[in-house]
Amino acid sequence: MAKGSDTSGRQLVPGAHKALDDMKYEIAAELGIPVYQGSEDYWGNIPSRECGAVGGHMVRRLVKMAQEAMINSQQQG
Repeated sequence: MAKGSDTSGRQLVPGAHKALDDMKYEIAAELGIPVYQGSEDYWGNIPSRECGAVGGHMVRRLVKMAQEAMINSQQQG
């Protein structure tokens, strides 16, 4: 198992759950998917294709953020 990975489902970064949840609902709103924070994460009436689109956009955004962080750290160091 790679350093920092965790297969138990535990949070590796405290506070990340809320940030990811906020991002999920922000992206859903950008895509026009009618779910709202506080809906207790019930998306049963949303087609899986749309739910997958939210996840795909989250991954792209997180990869972009990681790439920008890497570039910034190289420029500073």
